[in-house]
Amino acid sequence: MITKEFRWAGAVTLLLLVTISYIDRINIAVLITDKSFLEHMHIAASDRASQGFLATAFMLGYGISAFLFTPFCVTLFGVRKGLIGGLVIWGGVTAISPLFANYESLLFSRLLLGFAEGPLFSLASSYIKSHFEDRENGRPNSFVNMGTGLGLAIGFPFVGLIMASYHWEMSFVLLGALNIVVGVPLVLAFIRMPHFGPKYDSKPRSLSDALGRVAEIFRGATHTRHIWLMTVMTCAFLAYLWGSSSWLPSYLKEARGFSLREMGWLASLPQYAAMVAVLIGGFIIDKLERRQVPLIFMASAVGVSACVMGAINVADPYVATYCLIGANFCWGLASPAFPSTVQYCSRPEHAGSAFGVVNGIGSLAAGLMPAVMGSVIGTVTASSGSAAGFYAGFAALIGTQALVFICGGILLRGERNA
Repeated sequence: MITKEFRWAGAVTLLLLVTISYIDRINIAVLITDKSFLEHMHIAASDRASQGFLATAFMLGYGISAFLFTPFCVTLFGVRKGLIGGLVIWGGVTAISPLFANYESLLFSRLLLGFAEGPLFSLASSYIKSHFEDRENGRPNSFVNMGTGLGLAIGFPFVGLIMASYHWEMSFVLLGALNIVVGVPLVLAFIRMPHFGPKYDSKPRSLSDALGRVAEIFRGATHTRHIWLMTVMTCAFLAYLWGSSSWLPSYLKEARGFSLREMGWLASLPQYAAMVAVLIGGFIIDKLERRQVPLIFMASAVGVSACVMGAINVADPYVATYCLIGANFCWGLASPAFPSTVQYCSRPEHAGSAFGVVNGIGSLAAGLMPAVMGSVIGTVTASSGSAAGFYAGFAALIGTQALVFICGGILLRGERNA
């Protein structure tokens, strides 16, 4: 039997895994500011669209995997083995990345890395649904989602320090080792799952049995209440995260004039703000009535939009950074409300796949944002200069929050009527 104390050890483990995965993800965002890395991969420093598509390739692999592979992962491997397999693949792909010597092979490696990381949040959602009741799932979800901000906060200065002290290849090697040496032992020690009964605990007897179970889980997931509304809102919500985090280092360095070392720690400040906000958001969720939770989405969208608008229009580079810190804080408040709402609306055996649908489709759509921003930045830069290009690119993020606000209002009305 798993005690209430031990289940929190699993939640902390998932926090650390998400942290490691996000350092992996944003490694490229820092590396594209390094001339030697760009030359090695045959990427032009002025080719913003190609640089942005590296993040988009990761998100395409991630979204496809989260949407389509998660039911197979849950059925064939379970949460524990699924996490271990993912960590081994993440570590291997990351460690060998310096061996690639052209843009196409690097692009493929980012696609593969995204595919391997795709089921992570869905498996985490399945763990939380299995160990925590709906009225108390805000805090464990906030713990897991804190890994988003923590990974970005640690990742930007960590990779920047490695680049300044050693060489860009070392960031891939150290991150690859971190996945396997730290991640795998933590999963083995602290991730345990309860039993749902013989139907779900027993291994498939044949390929047709496995496919039948996958189809049943997928059908149950897609019939989860509000799932398509949550999916649309997740698309817009994640678009802000991936658009801003992919271009933040370049924005600080080129549009605001900060040095490489300054860029590293300044880029981490908005992520620390998001991390604190995620934890606060988890406590707020557990205090609110379930029908009032959509208010968090709406308030977050207004706050993010106002702060991004401020970051674009102020002249002082430090004030602009403070505005981005505020934007990430507002974004973080709503972050745990997404998995919490999906878990609340789903059955325990469908929770992982239901969140896989939401997170997978949301990631696929959001994955286009870095490339879209890169195209906007490149186009405007050609006519009006680098600073104007980055301001235009970040302005596109405001539109994503308008969609979050609208979807939050529809969900609020639906919950109150229910």
